[in-house]
Amino acid sequence: MSGHSKWHNIQAKKGKTDAARAAVFTKIGRELAVAAKGNPNPDTNSKLADVIAKAKAANMPNENIKRSIAKAAGELGDKDYKELTYEGYGVGGSAVIIKTLTDNVNRTAGDIRSTMGKCGGQMGQNGCVSYMFDNKGVFVIERTVKLDEDTMMEYCLEAEADDYAVEDDVYEVYTAPEKWSQARKYFEEKGVTFLEAEIKMIPQNYIALDSEKLETFQKMLDKLDELDDVQSVYHNVELPDEEEE
Repeated sequence: MSGHSKWHNIQAKKGKTDAARAAVFTKIGRELAVAAKGNPNPDTNSKLADVIAKAKAANMPNENIKRSIAKAAGELGDKDYKELTYEGYGVGGSAVIIKTLTDNVNRTAGDIRSTMGKCGGQMGQNGCVSYMFDNKGVFVIERTVKLDEDTMMEYCLEAEADDYAVEDDVYEVYTAPEKWSQARKYFEEKGVTFLEAEIKMIPQNYIALDSEKLETFQKMLDKLDELDDVQSVYHNVELPDEEEE
């Protein structure tokens, strides 16, 4: 588990182009709008509060967050978005899990199947690779003089976290999915700021691909990420530091 998030890669992510950041904000914006549908108050809607924490960790501006929540009562009012997960294989026997939000299942499934097929991959049945991953809540928190290791250990115990690791200048904290919201609230009450905050599928083991297969696999990740309905892509391939998500 230790070292999963790799903070140097998160720093690289935060340094992406404006277009790439806008794409991330668009995806989180849809999550916000869907979570807010029916109850736009994060004080009484814990799912919305969770997504807001994720948005803030991604440096999404407050105005964007408010606008996305407002969409729940507007343009999404007559749309029924579903959260669907697809599983499959990339080149070299790699495992891929794709989380989506869609109002058109046939379109989404077709787009994912086509994208994977063009890059040497294929969709599989539900459960074909998810057993290779652990579903975990993840927080990345800056390590400061005030927030030293002893304090963080105390916080993690009180928040009922499963584990934490010290990586360079950050702490990586892991929780069970059902404990993630509780831990988020606890850390926020302590004034902790998140550099990353979300529930992820973490591979139990990573595999290495040769340079040619790695290039093809990276192309598939990029193409999947460009699909509007795709929210997150998880995999078990060891990517070069500057490219890893």
